[in-house]
Amino acid sequence: MQYRMKLVLVTLAVFVLSGCFPSNDLTRQEYLMQGKTMGTTYNIKVVGEHIDTVKLQQGIDDKLKQLNQEMSTYIKDSELSRFNQSTSLEPISVSTGLARVVKEAIRLGALTQGALDVTVGPLVNLWGFGPEYRPETVPSDELLIATKARVGLDKLTFANGMLAKKIPDIYVDLSTIAKGYGVDLVAEYIEDNGINNYLVEIGGEMRLKGFKHTGELWHVAIEKPLTNERAVHQIIVPKDNAVATSGDYRIYFEADGQRFSHIIDPKTGKPINHKLVSVTVIHPSSMTADGLSTAMMVMGEEKALAFAEENDLAVYIIAKSDHGFVEQSTVKFMQYLK
Repeated sequence: MQYRMKLVLVTLAVFVLSGCFPSNDLTRQEYLMQGKTMGTTYNIKVVGEHIDTVKLQQGIDDKLKQLNQEMSTYIKDSELSRFNQSTSLEPISVSTGLARVVKEAIRLGALTQGALDVTVGPLVNLWGFGPEYRPETVPSDELLIATKARVGLDKLTFANGMLAKKIPDIYVDLSTIAKGYGVDLVAEYIEDNGINNYLVEIGGEMRLKGFKHTGELWHVAIEKPLTNERAVHQIIVPKDNAVATSGDYRIYFEADGQRFSHIIDPKTGKPINHKLVSVTVIHPSSMTADGLSTAMMVMGEEKALAFAEENDLAVYIIAKSDHGFVEQSTVKFMQYLK
């Protein structure tokens, strides 16, 4: 499963010593599990005694494989692909996982007044950032208008576990939220196995709980929003939370001297065009943080901060200025700054 819309996210796992919460329990060990999923990689650290990581990782891989089969737009016979390919307007029953993600996507779409719209896939494809891999060219106004007619959460309904279209060619792309759901799914599975100290990272999205084997809190680095290099911009201590970052500076194309971001504004049908370059959200759910970070990237700097404060969210943004980058955070985020 590949999610090119957020293929390269901008949160790096950096395990910095905090000098706090010392531990004398020398029997605890830190185990690392790594693998591939959703067109990206995962890195998972668990802390405990005598953990069977072979068995644990097999369970994790099974969960992620099932997620792919439910929600990938790259797998032609996935549950979501079959829904997208169908022209029927009759409601269909969907799996528990797909229902959970669609329900949250619709909730966040309403909360953000359409800034997050999982039906935006045709526009993503039109601009060359989806599974259709179209040429990197600017679409005509006529084609843009025709494509926008297929987009809108008002054309999708979900009730009582049943998903339905209001027009035959609605196309649902969960790439802005499904990776975060994968992180939540893995974290929940780890906890179901009696492990309460872990760090789960999939393609930059994270969820953390408890402590490192040293007894210290997990630390995470927010990446500096640079196109050609990777560097730490800010260290945070998220505690028992998820962290998601969305940025527009790695996936883009240039045409006629203009730069086009991979993040599409559902209202205009065009790539975003403002000075906001990175949004980091801390939230108990990685799925929710994932969706919110993209929605606020669409909003732009002022609207994103106002939205975050209004909804009591822990948010950190980086914007471009004439003199470099400017960082701002909500009051709720300040407690996580190192």
